[in-house]
Amino acid sequence: MIRVMLPILFFCTILIPIVVSPIQGEELRQYDVVIVGGTPGGIMAAVAVARGGHTAVLLERTAHIGGLPANGLGATDIGTRGATGGLFLEFVQRIHRYYVETYGPNSRQVKDCSDGYHFEPRIAEMIFETMLAEHASKVTVFKLRQFDALPEHVHLENGKLTQITIFNRETNKPERYAGTVFIDATYEGDLAAAAGVPYRLGREGQDEYGEPMAGRLYKPWREPPGDGSTGFGDNAVQAYNYRLCLTRDPNNQAPIPKPERYNRDEFVSLIDDVKLNRTTGKYGSEMAFEGIGKLVNMVLLPNGKTDANNQHLAFLSTDLPEENWPWPTSGWDWRDRYAERLREYTLGLLWFAQHDSALPEDFRQRCLEWGLAKDEYGDNQNFPRQVYVREGRRIEGEHLFIAHDALPMKENSRPPIYADSITASHYSLDSHAVRKREPDRVHLDGFFSYPTKPYTVPYGVIVPKKVDGLLTPVPVSGTHIGFSTLRMEPCWMAMGQAAGVAACISIEDKATPRNVNLFKLQRELLKQQATLVYFQDAQPGEPHYEALQFFALRGYYSSNDWQAKLNQPVSSALARQWLGWTGAQQTIHYQAGKTTHGELLDALYEYVQQQPEERIQEIQGES
Repeated sequence: MIRVMLPILFFCTILIPIVVSPIQGEELRQYDVVIVGGTPGGIMAAVAVARGGHTAVLLERTAHIGGLPANGLGATDIGTRGATGGLFLEFVQRIHRYYVETYGPNSRQVKDCSDGYHFEPRIAEMIFETMLAEHASKVTVFKLRQFDALPEHVHLENGKLTQITIFNRETNKPERYAGTVFIDATYEGDLAAAAGVPYRLGREGQDEYGEPMAGRLYKPWREPPGDGSTGFGDNAVQAYNYRLCLTRDPNNQAPIPKPERYNRDEFVSLIDDVKLNRTTGKYGSEMAFEGIGKLVNMVLLPNGKTDANNQHLAFLSTDLPEENWPWPTSGWDWRDRYAERLREYTLGLLWFAQHDSALPEDFRQRCLEWGLAKDEYGDNQNFPRQVYVREGRRIEGEHLFIAHDALPMKENSRPPIYADSITASHYSLDSHAVRKREPDRVHLDGFFSYPTKPYTVPYGVIVPKKVDGLLTPVPVSGTHIGFSTLRMEPCWMAMGQAAGVAACISIEDKATPRNVNLFKLQRELLKQQATLVYFQDAQPGEPHYEALQFFALRGYYSSNDWQAKLNQPVSSALARQWLGWTGAQQTIHYQAGKTTHGELLDALYEYVQQQPEERIQEIQGES
C-alpha cells in the first residue's frame, strides 16, 4: 500500500504551493457548488443542491452522464434492499415506475426490473437526465468538460479551494469555474489530488489494521485462502472491465466484431479451461456456468438483456488486471489508450470464444447465441462508453473507513454505529483481482468476497484532510478493504446526496464543509427520506422514523437490535432509561404498557430540538 501525500501524474510527484494562480483572461463562471464528475454520486449531489435552493454546475468529461449504471451496471449492487434510501431509492422507484407505465404492471419487463433494482443502461441514463432536467433552473450540466489533475488547474486561498480550470473538449479551450463549495465526484479523485489532498493507492497489509482479506491473497471462490497468501501490502490496484449489455434476442442483436488488434495468444489458456471445466472454486446451482457463462457472470435485465460482468469463477474473463494499475494517477491520454486496449481485449475474448476452432463446437455455438444489444450505446458501436473504474485514488478524510466498520462487533450484532452517519449501506467486502493468472495458484491474486452486515457511513469519509471547501463523496476515504464495500453505486449516490446537502448548509451557515452542523445535516437528510441506520421493520417516511434514526445513532438501541418495534408498548425500564439519557425525566410522561416506542421517541425528539446545540451534542445512550 502506498500513502501518497501529493498528487501524481504518470507517477511524477508535483509540489503544490499554498496558492496556485488560475489561468488569467478566461471568463470566470460562478456557481454556489461546482461538481466535477457526472457519476451517479455527482448527479445526486447536484439534485440535492438544487432542492436545497442553491445553484450547481455539473461538469462531465464524456458526452453522457450517468457513470456505470448508464454503462452496463444494470444489476444494482446492494446486499440488503432498504439499507440505503434517499435519492438512490427515488432513482430505483422511478426505474420501476417507467417499466410499469411503459409495459404494464403485469409485464415481463416489470418482473425483470426486480422492483427497479435491475434496469437497461439507456433507461438509467434517461432517469438521471430527467432528474437533472427537473432542476434546470438551478443545475447547469456541461458535458465534454475535462478536468486534468494538475496543480495549475486549481486555485486555493488560505487552504480553501475557490476556483478550478476545466478543458472544454468541444472548443479546445480552458474554462474557469468558481464556487463556494466543490465536490469531487470522479471515480479517480482527480480534483482532490490536484488540490493537494493526501490519498491512498494499492493495498494495505494485514498488519496495518487487522482486516480480513488484506494484502496479497489467493483464495478459491467460497473457500479459505490458499498457498501464496502472505497478507503483505503493495501498490496493486484491483482490475477494471466493461459491464457488457448482452442479449440473445435476434431482433435486437449486433454481432461481436473481431477487433483490429486481435491477439489470439491472450486467450488460448481458455481452451483447456473449457475442456477440463477448470474453475477457481466452488459454484452453486444458481450460476449458469456453461457456454458464455464461463466467461461472464450474467444477471437478467428487462427486454432480454443482461448485465454481463467478469466471471469470478474463471481464470480468464473480462477483467484485465495489472495493466490498469497506472489509471488512478495517469492523465486522460493514457486512460483513453487503456480504455481502447480494454475494449479490444474484451471483444477479442468474446470473438475467440465464438469462433476459434480449437474450442469445442458445442461451446462455440452456445457463445454464438449472444451478441451486443443493438439499442444500447448507438453512438459507440453498441459497446459501453465507460470503463468500470472499481477503485481509483482513495482520498484521506477525517474518517478512514476500514473493514471493521462494516463487520459485526460480536456475533449477531451490528457493526459500529457512528453518530455522524450520513447513510446506511450494505454490501460484502469485495475486490476483483489485481494480477493476471499465475502458475499453480488457486485463483487470481486479490479476488474475494467477504460477508458484512448493514453498517453506518460516517460523514468524515467524504471530508478530505488539508483542503477546505471540498467534499469527496465518490473517491472516499478508506483502506482497500474498507473502500471495497463503499464503492457500490447505491452508497455512492447516498454519499453524493449527503455532500449536496452539506454544501447547502455550509453556504447558508457560512461554515466550512468540515464544520457543518451535523444535527442539521442529518435532519435534512431524514426529511429527504435517507436511511442513516438500518432497521428491518422501519422505513423512511413512516411515522416516528426521524426520531428513531436520531436516537438509534446515539445508542438508544442495543447493538443486537435490528427491530425498532415502533408500534409496540415500551417497557417501564426502557422508558426510564431513555428519559434519563435525554434528561427529560421531569418533562415527558408516558403510560406503562400503552405508550409505544415510537410515541416516546417522538416526544423525546421534540424535546431535544428545543435544546441548545451543545446539549444536543451531549445526548448519548450507553449501547
